Amino acid sequence: MRFVKTAGGSAKKPRPRAQFNLRGRLWLVGGAMALCSVVLVGRAVDLQLVDNAFYQKKADARFLREVPIPTSRGMITDRNGEPLAVSSPVESLWANPQELANNPAAIARLAEATDLPPDYLTRYVSQRKDKEFMYVPRHRRINPAVAQKILALRIPGVFSQREFRRFYPQGEAVAHVLGFTNVDDQGQEGVELAFDDWLSGTPGAQKVIRDRHGRIVEHVDLIRPAEPGKDLVLSIDRRIQFLAYRELKRTLLEAGAASGSVVILDVATGEVLAMANLPSYNNNKVSGENRDAYRNRAVTDLLEPGSTMKPLTVAAALESGVITPTTRFDTSPGWIANGKYKTSDFRNYGVLDTTGIITKSSNVGVSKIVKLLPDREFDAFLRRLGYGSSTGSGFPGEAPGNFRTPERWDGTTKQTLSYGYGLSVTPLQIARAYATLGNGGRAVTPTFVKGGSGGEAKQVLDPKVAAQVMQMMQTVTEPGGTATRAAILGYHVAGKTGTARKSSGGGYSRRYIAYFAGLVPVDKPRFAVTVVVNDPDPSGGGSTYGGGYVSAPLFARVMEGALRLMDVPPDDIETWLAAQAAEEAKKARVAKVAAPATVAAGTAAQPGAAR
Repeated sequence: MRFVKTAGGSAKKPRPRAQFNLRGRLWLVGGAMALCSVVLVGRAVDLQLVDNAFYQKKADARFLREVPIPTSRGMITDRNGEPLAVSSPVESLWANPQELANNPAAIARLAEATDLPPDYLTRYVSQRKDKEFMYVPRHRRINPAVAQKILALRIPGVFSQREFRRFYPQGEAVAHVLGFTNVDDQGQEGVELAFDDWLSGTPGAQKVIRDRHGRIVEHVDLIRPAEPGKDLVLSIDRRIQFLAYRELKRTLLEAGAASGSVVILDVATGEVLAMANLPSYNNNKVSGENRDAYRNRAVTDLLEPGSTMKPLTVAAALESGVITPTTRFDTSPGWIANGKYKTSDFRNYGVLDTTGIITKSSNVGVSKIVKLLPDREFDAFLRRLGYGSSTGSGFPGEAPGNFRTPERWDGTTKQTLSYGYGLSVTPLQIARAYATLGNGGRAVTPTFVKGGSGGEAKQVLDPKVAAQVMQMMQTVTEPGGTATRAAILGYHVAGKTGTARKSSGGGYSRRYIAYFAGLVPVDKPRFAVTVVVNDPDPSGGGSTYGGGYVSAPLFARVMEGALRLMDVPPDDIETWLAAQAAEEAKKARVAKVAAPATVAAGTAAQPGAAR
């Protein structure tokens, strides 16, 4: 041991050096680490077991999403199963505005890819920057190939989702019956609106986990499966519908008319086989412009029916017993007083029986007939035929029509009602009234659904009277009648023309509505048809704008096709056979005349014939 010498000369023993306590330090570090481990385990237990709901909610809010599973709308077909409306899969571009708002370069790339003005897209995104979802403008329900081309550019925050878009293969020809859907695939007009609940499917839903770029990385749970909409089979026959549309377009062009409608009903069932209107529109590409073209004129437009009313007036008088088919009336001198006005015929027809009044469409004759009827009885009869109330077809926007009750009639009302003025009806109501005549006096509710009749037929008219009126109307399409242009070879046709002036400014203008309402074949009517042509050009003068000249030929052309398509047997075999024989005789005469010419030509062609 070394001693240290102090200043006083004595030596002092030094303090020993402290030894290093390694074990203690190890225990200290180990204890600290154990304490930290306990704290971490405790925290983990707190997060995952004790207070996990709060943090799970936070995590779900960031990454877990409930997304819809799109479903298709039910298909609409015609009575033969031909598709009239189908849903096709499409893509809709969407974006995360929060991600785009902080990335001007991405907005510029998206604007270039979608042909959207950059300034417009920037404002659009900025207005929605507090949201996480927006559809890319003008790029919803687009062609999948176009969407994939844009997605291939990998623009941050831009994605797509599957949706369905409605497609109408027949376009304008059936547009007014079908209507259309909006961007959310909800029915807006026509059958699409009337049967929206039936056609609409129920979208499904599932939980998914998305990454920060919006991509789905895991399907967590199926909340509910998607249910597709139910299909709908209409009463419409696509072939007859197109035929009616084509012939209506032809008639409007030839007559210089503004608009028109054709309604074709199955007499026995009330099924609407065709309903065409012009002007029409393309329901595959609907815009906000010209909404007037969207309305189905055959069920929404109210018109004064003109002379198509006369068979109903005669039927009311026959049923009441005040006349018979042979009762005679003197229509001279071709007009009759109606208050301070005059009711006139086209010319003075002299003495006519009841049938002749229908054949010649005499306003004077029917005015004399209606005077024999009590007011309330006439009113009640017309209402039984369906005038003044909706047909019950269920078509959206159907007008009930209108005419005053007897309490509100003035001195001229009943007389003008007898030949179709002073009341308002729809083309569908006229077709239904005529179908009732052809159905033996049984009224059936019109329907647009195959087999969807609104109930049992209701007897509203004596069957004998209905048959008598049918025979009277047959004379209208035969020689001497006003609608010989409606005749169809091989079939007896019953019908009635009408030419009504259009009301204007409290009176009547020089504008007209040309009607023809008819049934075919007479022996067992299959079709009831109403043709309405608005504003035919009257410049030709005479009867060139009347129902017999304008609307009757349209009826004949459409019915000739419809009778063949539906395999309706002819009920006038004699006339058909006579026509066939006449045609064969004509061919024989042509062949006989041509034969000598052929022989002479052959002789002239022989060598030496010139000598």
